[in-house]
Amino acid sequence: MLPAYGTMAAKVPTLQSIRLRLLEGFLDRCHRAAAPRIARQPQHLATGRRGERAALFHLRRLGYTVVAHGWRSGRAPGDLDLIAWDRDILCFVEVKTRTTRDIATAEAAVDEHKRRTLRRLARLYVRQLPDANVPARFDILSVYFEEGKPPAFEHFISAFDWR
Repeated sequence: MLPAYGTMAAKVPTLQSIRLRLLEGFLDRCHRAAAPRIARQPQHLATGRRGERAALFHLRRLGYTVVAHGWRSGRAPGDLDLIAWDRDILCFVEVKTRTTRDIATAEAAVDEHKRRTLRRLARLYVRQLPDANVPARFDILSVYFEEGKPPAFEHFISAFDWR
């Protein structure tokens, strides 16, 4: 039985959490080594990729099983940032990354048009599963990279529904 989140026992490093930290550090070093190549892409795309990577590790630390990252269908435009299982619930996680909180919240960028796109892609993903009757939800995970601070996360569970 795992301890509840936020308890002292949950803060004791486990082998899995140590592995995650090491892997995350390794990927950060790889990212820095590739910086000259990455610098050629628009800043907002590089920030988005960095946020998606941070979100993936954040969800894994919370016990989610991430099964897809940047999933695309040949039948519809767009992508699903992260697809993960939270115990027996399939979660379609839209990651929004910002470097400041000054203008608008990251989650505000998921408007109705974006929600329709995510719903369409999620339906296509679920249809390919052996059991298409799995419980599922749509989450938004906001990631904030503020200067001199570790990434901050705001997780909106069941942020919107299938309609």
